[in-house]
Amino acid sequence: MSARLPLLLRQLRRPPPPAGPPSRLRVPRRASSGGGGGCGGGEGLLGQRRRRGTQAGCSHGPGSRAPPAWNLIVREVIQNSKEVLRLLQEKNPAFKPVLAIIQASDDNLMQEVNQNLAEEAGLNITHICLPPESGEDEIIDEILKINEDTRVHGLALQISENSFSNKVLNALKPEKDVDGVTDVNLGKLVRGDAHECFISPVARAVIELLEKSGVSLDGKKILVVGAHGSLEATLQCLFQRKGSMTMSSPWKTPQLQSKLQEADIVVLGSPKPEEVPLSWIQPETIVLNCSHDLLSGKLGSGSPGVPFSGPIAENDVSLLAAALRIQNMVSSGRRWLREQQYTRWRLHCLKLQPLSPVPSDIEISRAQTPKAVDVLAKEIGLLADEIEIYGKSKAKVCLSLLERLKDQADGKYVLVAGITPTPLGEGKSTVTIGLVQALTAHLNINSFACLRQPSQGPTFGVKGGAAGGGYAQVIPMEEFNLHLTGDIHAITAANNLLAAAIDARIFHENTQTDKSLYNRLVPSVNGVREFSNIQLARLKKLGINKTDPSALTEEEMSRFVRLNIDPPTITWQRVLDTNDRFLRKITIGQASTEKGYSRQAQFDIAVASEIMAVLALTDSLKDMKERLGRMVVASDRNGQPITAEDLGVTGALTVLMKDAIKPNLMQTLEGTPVFVHAGPFANIAHGNSSVLADKIALKLVGKEGFVVTEAGFGADIGMEKFFNIKCRASGLVPNVVVLVATVRALKMHGGGPSVTAGVPLKKEYTEENIQLVADGCCNLQKQIQIAQLFGVPVVVALNVFKTDTRAEIDLVCELAKRAGAFDAVPCYHWSMGGKGSVDLAWAVREAASKRSRFQFLYDVQLPIVEKIRTIAQAVYGARDIELSPEAQSKIDLYTQQGFGNLPICMAKTHLSLSHQPDKKGVPRDFILPISDVRASIGAGFIYPLVGTMSTMPGLPTRPCFYDIDLDTETEQVQGLF
Repeated sequence: MSARLPLLLRQLRRPPPPAGPPSRLRVPRRASSGGGGGCGGGEGLLGQRRRRGTQAGCSHGPGSRAPPAWNLIVREVIQNSKEVLRLLQEKNPAFKPVLAIIQASDDNLMQEVNQNLAEEAGLNITHICLPPESGEDEIIDEILKINEDTRVHGLALQISENSFSNKVLNALKPEKDVDGVTDVNLGKLVRGDAHECFISPVARAVIELLEKSGVSLDGKKILVVGAHGSLEATLQCLFQRKGSMTMSSPWKTPQLQSKLQEADIVVLGSPKPEEVPLSWIQPETIVLNCSHDLLSGKLGSGSPGVPFSGPIAENDVSLLAAALRIQNMVSSGRRWLREQQYTRWRLHCLKLQPLSPVPSDIEISRAQTPKAVDVLAKEIGLLADEIEIYGKSKAKVCLSLLERLKDQADGKYVLVAGITPTPLGEGKSTVTIGLVQALTAHLNINSFACLRQPSQGPTFGVKGGAAGGGYAQVIPMEEFNLHLTGDIHAITAANNLLAAAIDARIFHENTQTDKSLYNRLVPSVNGVREFSNIQLARLKKLGINKTDPSALTEEEMSRFVRLNIDPPTITWQRVLDTNDRFLRKITIGQASTEKGYSRQAQFDIAVASEIMAVLALTDSLKDMKERLGRMVVASDRNGQPITAEDLGVTGALTVLMKDAIKPNLMQTLEGTPVFVHAGPFANIAHGNSSVLADKIALKLVGKEGFVVTEAGFGADIGMEKFFNIKCRASGLVPNVVVLVATVRALKMHGGGPSVTAGVPLKKEYTEENIQLVADGCCNLQKQIQIAQLFGVPVVVALNVFKTDTRAEIDLVCELAKRAGAFDAVPCYHWSMGGKGSVDLAWAVREAASKRSRFQFLYDVQLPIVEKIRTIAQAVYGARDIELSPEAQSKIDLYTQQGFGNLPICMAKTHLSLSHQPDKKGVPRDFILPISDVRASIGAGFIYPLVGTMSTMPGLPTRPCFYDIDLDTETEQVQGLF
């Protein structure tokens, strides 16, 4: 048989014959070995039983239809597959489907057939050859590897009959199962979804050969004998669809003789045993051999010696099945390409049944059962290999999606900001979530919320969590508010590794000679001495163009090994995600092992780390690595900046952050998608969620969808930084600003009593007071004006509390519109969910349809001082700024070091437009003091400190942790809010 294969394949490659009646391929037949047993030595794979005494061969009487030769059928399948593939590759030139074949048998004939047919069609084949004695687990291990290989689009098994267990077959991914053997593909076929599944090429070959031979299957009695498993099920299903009466039987059954004699067509699923005599089959019966040996790599046609002949050559089923597998492969590739395109959402929203009075946040969260996160991901068009699942309700989303959807138009981009808040917060997160619930669950508009991950400092301190509240929350809220997927822990680890590297380097330089340092930094390993990649980069930076460690001069070695960090200039601090006031100033290095090297240092809250800002502003893994390397941690004794790259730690930091860069997917109470990613504070950092989360969400929602992201604190802080820092980094243009206000905060700005966390509100806040509201609207008007500086339309969202009166609500909305807001809408999402923010959703949609005239507030090429002054005067309303000598010195240093063209990130209190937290409303005619200036070069901004700003919060007298507990029976968290 193998000797004939090259001939058969060469015939396949011949060009198609001219139009007209199909020609017959003449194939030499084997000589029959005579009577006794077997089913096929001289038979065709499709043939009629010869009448005894007739000549070998088959003649057709008048009017009979001569079936086309097998090579024409196979050629047609291959040519059609080749043409489909060509059309796919016209639009996707780099696309070439790959078929993987796992072989655990000695027979290579079928592999040769597959290889030649694949080459003819234009496919690639990868062949995994296992020892024939490989066990089930070894085969499954290879299957699982291929399942996860995105370069492979189809997988076939060429293994022994005994290895075809359900466990092995169902290890295949159904979408790569081009032989149609998995339960999923069989189930779809039986259910009638043939267009959504792969059908066994062997079973299809049987049907094709019969129909193209002119055999009508309607009403025929079909006996499938010796088949089992997926082949048996597929054959039965396909024959029944053709109107045939189908029976199935094992070889060893008492009724086999009668069944064979009654059948019009017999399909052999395995070689015929010798004890089954030929005489049991009627002379007119059509017999096909589709022995399961095809899958095991054998093209045999049963036992020798049965005198069958027919119009088609002996290996028709096997070879046509191989061609149809190639056709399935092309279909698999076409499906894969289709999946790479943007798909419409098929989102199933969750129903809410709001209660009155409104229960606690954690009770509401726990009462709703979230969808499995993989279900949510599929609903919004994410592919299975684009998510990494954490538990049941969280997943990370891979950045590869941006490449897949690079040609997809972005949706509308909405920023939620706020007026100057009370210490209690005014509900920006709640408004954000209520808005997306309204858009998607009630208006059927694709929308995504993009939120910051909360720090555990406030969660256990005063403010509590940040998952929203009431019936507008991210769920499960306890997972949102606590560890999530560990991003902040990764930042903490990376930050503190860099801090340790700084002090360790100073210590080793202080205690070793140049030669000793060099020998330790570039050690000999197994007699070979080599620079690492990051050391080669440092040599290049120093202008030393050498790669041989033995070639450096003493002067070059000294320059290479000594960073000469000036300890007083160190700006990199250790971090911890806990409010701990006693770490604001510490002394390190007091152990005797540090040999007298000690210095004053401090801890910051983890979210104040520059690495958090890098995470929030990066747009790719490569960009993040470059930003991490650029981070300036100190200056040397000559005033030159020392970076993480100089310390040789860039690669290690990137490794620690490689998973943190992927946005976290969660959902709202109504089952709409949310990205939770990055969490820089807005008073001491830039206060916005990640660029990457926004970019991915904008692709997923589609052109008509909405991405709603939130900026920390008031518009004067979070919004200003969103526009001037985040939008510069991302290149994205916002369409609408939603400005959140509350009657409570407006009363405070109108002269109401002070508001303190943990202290009951005074009656001015719980009773109607029109005058306080009217007086406090000055702050709302100022924040609207700030947004208008950037050319973006503003919609005011009044977050309504149960103590607000209709007169107060109407007054705020009226004054907001007079101040230039596009619209002003009362919102009731806290008590009603998305239904309570439908009016806001309509207003945002209408505002987004208007043309955005977005512009930056300042040119980054301006001197640092002028950029600071522009923000102070235009945004805060200051008369001027006042620089301390230290601040002026830092500005001069950063300008000299080449960092003067970066944007500005003001570190200022969020409780006032000015630097004084007790100055409410709209302070005027004040001088803004700049006490210090620092640089986040990796993140890409200069941040001046306004007045006294702490980067490590402290715990209050009664922190939130007093109320947080765990039910040890149910393992449910209690007391979070």
